[in-house]
Amino acid sequence: MLAIPSSSDERLTAVRRSKFAYVYVRQSSINQVRHHQESTELQYSLVDRAVRLGWPPDRVVVIDEDLGKSGNGQVERGGFQRLIAEIGLGNAGLVVSLDASRLARNNRDWHQLLELCSLFGVVIADGERLYDPCAYHDRLLLGLSGIMSEAELHQIRIRLHQGERQKAARGELRIPLPGGLAYNRSGQIVFNPDEEVQARLRLIFDKFRELQTARRVMRYLRTHDLCVPVRPLRGPAPHELLWRDATIAHVHHILHNPAYAGAYVYGRRQINAVRQGPGSHRATSKVAIDDWEVCIKDAHPGYINWEEFMANQRRLADNTNRYEAGHRGAARKGIALLQGLAVCGQCGRRMTVRYSGPDSACPVYCCLADRNQTGSSLCQEVRAPAVDELVARILLKSLEPDQIAIAIAALDEIAEETRSLEKQWALRRERSRYDAERARRQYDAVEPENRLVARTLEKAWEDKLRLVDGIEQEYRRWRDREPLVLQAQDHAALQELAENLPAIWHSETTQPEDRKRILRFIVQEVILDQKKIRGQVIIRILWQTGATSEHQIQRRVQSYDRDYGELELVRERITELNSAGAMDRQIAKILNDEGVRSARGKLFSYENIWLLRHRLGIPTAKINGVAANPPRWPDGTYSVQGAATAIGVTAQTIFDYLAQGLVHGRQSTKGQPWQISLSSDQIDQLQRRLQRTRRLRKGAS
Repeated sequence: MLAIPSSSDERLTAVRRSKFAYVYVRQSSINQVRHHQESTELQYSLVDRAVRLGWPPDRVVVIDEDLGKSGNGQVERGGFQRLIAEIGLGNAGLVVSLDASRLARNNRDWHQLLELCSLFGVVIADGERLYDPCAYHDRLLLGLSGIMSEAELHQIRIRLHQGERQKAARGELRIPLPGGLAYNRSGQIVFNPDEEVQARLRLIFDKFRELQTARRVMRYLRTHDLCVPVRPLRGPAPHELLWRDATIAHVHHILHNPAYAGAYVYGRRQINAVRQGPGSHRATSKVAIDDWEVCIKDAHPGYINWEEFMANQRRLADNTNRYEAGHRGAARKGIALLQGLAVCGQCGRRMTVRYSGPDSACPVYCCLADRNQTGSSLCQEVRAPAVDELVARILLKSLEPDQIAIAIAALDEIAEETRSLEKQWALRRERSRYDAERARRQYDAVEPENRLVARTLEKAWEDKLRLVDGIEQEYRRWRDREPLVLQAQDHAALQELAENLPAIWHSETTQPEDRKRILRFIVQEVILDQKKIRGQVIIRILWQTGATSEHQIQRRVQSYDRDYGELELVRERITELNSAGAMDRQIAKILNDEGVRSARGKLFSYENIWLLRHRLGIPTAKINGVAANPPRWPDGTYSVQGAATAIGVTAQTIFDYLAQGLVHGRQSTKGQPWQISLSSDQIDQLQRRLQRTRRLRKGAS
C-alpha cells in the first residue's frame, strides 16, 4: 500500500503552505448530485485532508460550481476555469480532488492543469498520495492517470450506448413522445387521452393532405385561431402539454415525426463532429430515413399510416425549390402556370421562371443549367403566355367528362370542412368551460378564513370566466362569418360553377397558385423544346396517369432579335422588293400573301415595314430612284424644292406651310418625296402674303 503523506512531507514547503489549498468538487450530472450523495460528501471531506497536510481551515477554499457538469470538455466549467485562474495568479499551493477523473475527463484540460501546476510549483493531492508535477516520475503518473480517466469515460459511453441500442432494438427504450402520444400506466404508447389534442392533430394531417404545403396549413390554423399542442422536452419529466400559436416550425415538427405514423424510431439525429463554439453543445443533424438505427413500424397507434408518412416526406422535400435535385417546389404566386413543371427538351433539366416587363407580367421559362455550371449561353428560353394558354385549354378539355363529379366533390368538401371546424370549436369551448368549473370548485373548497388564498382563487376563477366569454364571442363571430349549413341556392350556385370550369379557371378571384395546384394533380411535367422545329414550340405533356401527349404552337417572340434566322430571311425579302421599287404598303401586302408573318405571328402593316427598314438600314425606294427631286413631277405637282422656287421661299418654309395647311400635298408612303398641288392663284396669294409680312417687319424695325 501507498503511504499517506503527513504534514512533514518535504514537498509541503513553507512557501506552498503560505498559499491557499483548493478542494475541487464535481459530479457529472444532476442525477448523480441527487442520488449519489455519498460521493459528494466524500469529496467535501477532502477539506479535512488539506487541514491534516498543514493548511489552516481558513486557507482552504472549496470550488463546487461544477456540480452536475460533465468533465469531458464539451461543457463550460466555471469552477475549473476559476481553479486554473487561481493557479496562474500564484495563489495556489495545493490542489485536492478525489481522483483525476474529478478534475478532468479529457487530456486537454488535464495537461493544461499539469503544465500550470509545474510552472507555479503547485502540489496535487488525491485520496491516497501527493504528486509534484515538477518531479518526472510524479508527472509521468499524473499523465497516465489522465489517460486512464479519459479511456474510462470512453468505455463507459460505449457500454451505455450499446445497452441503450440493444433496448431500443426491442422497442423497450423509453423515448420522449410528442404531444399527441403518451405512456399509459403499463408503459405502452397510446393516443393522448385529451380529445381536443387528437382532433387538432388529425385536422393538421387532413389539411396537409388537402393543401399540400406546411406553410398553407400554418396559415389555415392561424386564420381560424387554432393552436397547436406542444410538449417541450426540457426540464424534469413529466413534461406538461402546452398550447402554442401555430408556427411553421411546429407544423414541420408534426409532419416530420414518425411517431405520429405509429413507428418506434431510434437514431433520427446524429451528433456532428465539429463543435459550434466554446462551451456549446455539439450540434446535431438529421439522419436519412433509410439510415435510422431502429425503425419498428406499427409499434403503437398512429394518426396516419406509414405509407402516408413517406408520401408526406416526399411532398415536403418536393416543396423545396431545388431544381438541380429535380424538386419542382410548391405552387407560388407568380402567373407562370408551369412553374416547377417545365422541363427543357434539349438537356432534360428543369427550367426556372424569369419575370420581366411592367408588374412582372411577362414570364419566361429558362434553362439556366449550362450558364450556371459552365458560364456558357442559355440552353433555351421559352415565353410562357402562349404555352400556358395551350396547356390550360388542354387541361380544361380533359376535365370536361368529370365536371359533375367535381361539383359533388366540391360540395362534400365544403360540408366536411365546416363540420371539422365546428368540432374544433366545440372542443375548445368545452375545455374553457371545464377550466372555469375547476377554478370554481377550487374557490369553493378554500377555507373562508384564509382570505389570502381565497382572493387568489377568486381572481383565477374570474380570469377563466372572462376566457370563456371571449371564446363564446369568437365562436358567434365565426358562425356569422361562415354559416354551418349551405342553403339550396348555395348548392345550385356551386353546382353551376363546378359545371363551368373555364369560368372558374379564368375568374379574377382564382389565384395563380390555385390554378397550379389543380394542374399538378393531373400533370406531372411539361417538356418544352423550341429548337427542334424552326419557328415552333414543341410541348410534350406527361400526365399523372403515365400517358403522354404532344402538341405544338407557332413560336411568338417579342422581336426578331430573338430569332436571327427569321430576321435574315425577312431582310433579304424586303431588300429584294425595295430594289424593285415596291413601296412599304406594297411590300407588306406581298409578304402577307406569301405567308410570312411578323415576329409576334401577326400580319405585316406598312408601319412594320417602315420600322424594319430603318432598323436594318434599308433605304427608302424613291419614286424617282436615286436622282434629285425635280421642280415638278410628271403629274404636274411640285416637289418641295420646286414649290419653294416658285413662291420665292426656302424649303423649310414650304414644310411650315404644309404643317399650317396653307399648301396641300401628299406622300405615297412615309419617307417618299412630297407631291404638292399649287395653282397660279395660290402662288400669287402666297407671294402677296409674303410681301405683307416683310413690310410689317420693316415698319416694326
